[in-house]
Amino acid sequence: LVRSRADGQYVVARPNRNEGDRAPADPGFLLLFQEHADALSYLNTHARELADRFAVETTSGTQLEGVLKRWGFTGVGMVQDPLLPKVEFLIR
Repeated sequence: LVRSRADGQYVVARPNRNEGDRAPADPGFLLLFQEHADALSYLNTHARELADRFAVETTSGTQLEGVLKRWGFTGVGMVQDPLLPKVEFLIR
């Protein structure tokens, strides 16, 4: 998991919204990385100037379920390739 050091929010993927859409943002899909290094590669590739504002966290399956419920995420996005990025989305 990747989390903001400033406000504790997790890095998520959200569905595309139409311009001018005033509906509240979907909570999105919590991004999961297979390895600590994959999360760092993702940050350094796609947000190099912001990478130092995030921390990589390791979590167990039981902890993950609690995070999904507490934050109301739609599901998870398993990052298969952090450089492209290639993500497999799973709805809970």
